[in-house]
Amino acid sequence: MLDLTGKKALVTGIANNRSIAWGIAQQLHQAGAELAITYLPDDRGRQEKKVRSLVEPLQPTLIEPCNVQDDAQTRSLFETIKEKWGSFDILIHCLAFAGKDELSGDFSNASREGYLRAIEISSYSLVQMAGLAKPLLNEGGSLLTMTYLGGVRVVPNYNVMGIAKAALEMNVRYLAAEFGPAQLRVNAVSAGPIRTLASSAVGGILDMIHHVEETAPLRRTVTQTEVGNTAAFLCSDLASGITGQVVYVDAGYEIMGM
Repeated sequence: MLDLTGKKALVTGIANNRSIAWGIAQQLHQAGAELAITYLPDDRGRQEKKVRSLVEPLQPTLIEPCNVQDDAQTRSLFETIKEKWGSFDILIHCLAFAGKDELSGDFSNASREGYLRAIEISSYSLVQMAGLAKPLLNEGGSLLTMTYLGGVRVVPNYNVMGIAKAALEMNVRYLAAEFGPAQLRVNAVSAGPIRTLASSAVGGILDMIHHVEETAPLRRTVTQTEVGNTAAFLCSDLASGITGQVVYVDAGYEIMGM
């Protein structure tokens, strides 16, 4: 059976109870992992309060701020983990952002600033965090990120986020090759469309979800729990031979031609 007892996991990207990261954190906790949680800080502390209240039942050891556009804050996160844990086993990367202007209309209208910001937050952040985590990860450790079909196929209005996800998936392969000799694994889960805070910014997201429900072999989309179950599996010893892979959790939609 899937057992993460004794494992320590850092989970990034929880914004609310619809976040995919929240589904993953719940399943890691259920499997016995000890958690550290990050939140995106704001001037009034509202996000910290929201995340602390949400994750309280999971009894996380650490709840730390992390804005990946702030190098000092990102480094501080891993310094805190080293001080508290010494080492850890699992890094969950659920970070992505693109402005609304970049998630609708013609792709060629994307601004330089918006394009680069999407790449920085959604893709480069994995590289940076992996580099900081590498010396702290125990042998057999696992890194996992979240991607989407829009990184390999054209999806209406996904635009610059599709480019960011394509880069993210190549990050997974290069990191897997680098980290493999240390017996560290790097994978991605490509989830079907789910109603989250991030997906709500994509123009026509509800139409996309309805299309998946009508077209996918299972005639539905997926839940945060289903994604969380797959994430927990990939981070467990049951998946010890899997690295550098993108695993689709989308009710089979990815296989369909029409």
